[in-house]
Amino acid sequence: MDRRDFIKRTTTVGVSAGVAATGLSSTKAVNATQFRSSSPPPEKPVFIATWPFGKPACELALKTAQGEGSYMDAIEKGIGLIEADANNSSVGIGGIPNAEGVVELDACIMSGPNHSAGSVAGIQDILHPISVARRVMEDTDHVLLVGGNAKRFAIEKGFPETQLLTDRQRTRFEKWKKEQPKDTHKVDEDYHDTIAMVGVDPEGNVFGGCSTSGLAYKVPGRVGDSPIIGSGLYVDNTVGGAGATGVGENVMRFCGTFLIVEFMRNGASPTEACQKCIERIAELDPLSISELDINFIAVNRAGEYGAAGTSKGFRYSVCTPQKSEVVEALHLSDKKIGPEGGNVR
Repeated sequence: MDRRDFIKRTTTVGVSAGVAATGLSSTKAVNATQFRSSSPPPEKPVFIATWPFGKPACELALKTAQGEGSYMDAIEKGIGLIEADANNSSVGIGGIPNAEGVVELDACIMSGPNHSAGSVAGIQDILHPISVARRVMEDTDHVLLVGGNAKRFAIEKGFPETQLLTDRQRTRFEKWKKEQPKDTHKVDEDYHDTIAMVGVDPEGNVFGGCSTSGLAYKVPGRVGDSPIIGSGLYVDNTVGGAGATGVGENVMRFCGTFLIVEFMRNGASPTEACQKCIERIAELDPLSISELDINFIAVNRAGEYGAAGTSKGFRYSVCTPQKSEVVEALHLSDKKIGPEGGNVR
């Protein structure tokens, strides 16, 4: 048996065992595209991020890591690039405001080597919440600061106040107030949200970050999955890391990224782990697959990466020293796994 046949055979066994471990039989599994078990050949360092707009973020992260910056610098600078893009409607400046017309930002950052993390939630008037999250991680004994006190902390650390609501978003907000459309939480290629990024260095150390302005026109004070460790982002230096994008409530109720890392710990490839996480959520949630609007990326410490989602057309970005590209994620079909395995709406 040559190496290729061996990989195919062991992958098939691993997938079967993984499905059994979730309690899902082959007849109960979501009708999705076949697992992409044959991951791309591992390359390290590697950075992956949600959505095509994550591509320049990954490229800057790699450049930073290959220069004089640390991998934490790389994550911070890569995500910071998107936070400073006023044309991006769901991260940083130019983000969609809450129901009172105020932009509230959430972010977290995590380091695998010492398993440390920092987060901010509901922070206003600060351009780079990812940087504030890092200061929480490195300068305090805490993990999460919220609201006005998170802003006060940022100002004390020297971050300037910034008007985050752009003229474009102010105009859209005024229109929304008049029309009150029902579907303001749609997640697709044109109406995306959140940048989640995970990087692996040549030694297999894992780092990650996540930043968002949250759901459009949310209830003031609402916090989604993005700043919550184990929901919007999770890294484990012995395994790998995962990031999320989509409707945060449907991720945080199941600790989505933590679950993905645990699936990888038990032998699943990154793509398999993302799919199995969605299957687990769909098995317990009354919503159909398409209504969940959740998408995940994952990478293991060997440098293998993958993604899966419920949002049709979800794509993610990958950057290594050899390539920089946008990849289409595995898309699950519009089915729901019911309590007894039936397709229930």
